[in-house]
Amino acid sequence: MAHDVSARRRKRRHIAAVLRRRRRRLVVELPLIVGMTLLWGAMWIDFSVGNLVFGFLISLGIVSAFRLPPVHLSGRFNLWQALLFIVRFLGNVVVASLNVFGLSIFRGPRVRSAIVGVPLRSHNDLMVTITAHTLTLIPGSVVVEVDRRSAVLYMHVLDIDTDEDVEAFRASARETEAGLIKVMGTRAELDALKKEDA
Repeated sequence: MAHDVSARRRKRRHIAAVLRRRRRRLVVELPLIVGMTLLWGAMWIDFSVGNLVFGFLISLGIVSAFRLPPVHLSGRFNLWQALLFIVRFLGNVVVASLNVFGLSIFRGPRVRSAIVGVPLRSHNDLMVTITAHTLTLIPGSVVVEVDRRSAVLYMHVLDIDTDEDVEAFRASARETEAGLIKVMGTRAELDALKKEDA
């Protein structure tokens, strides 16, 4: 009898510990789930409540089924820098769209492209991912591979004729990353960026 009571208590404690671990894991992975939900809405170009709830459930299922690395947030978010970044990003999209339109009309198949490696400052998975997605949203370039260990994005870029074009694109891509670091990078990344600017 005492043995049964002791076994039941151990079982209850084990179940409670498992539930606590799952709750902690859910809190840690909540930013990933929210990000995946927003990505779902962006993919379908539909941010209705029903579509976002469905995307949330799919994201929750993916996170529960697969052991994904936790997303570590920096703990800082600069609203002013975020607004500046959005304005610059939209400007880049407009300029790049006009550039791609002009290339397709006036140069057509004579346009040369290249695969350009862009070494990033940050090795944080979230920052690398957001930078890659942001750069892909700007017409004329797309990420074809990410080297996670060295934080290098390999991108297919239109209208690359010279080494100067390669360097200009690299500088532009790193400027986008710098903008994201100012918005939500870690304090160490921000300090390194300030030293680089100085």
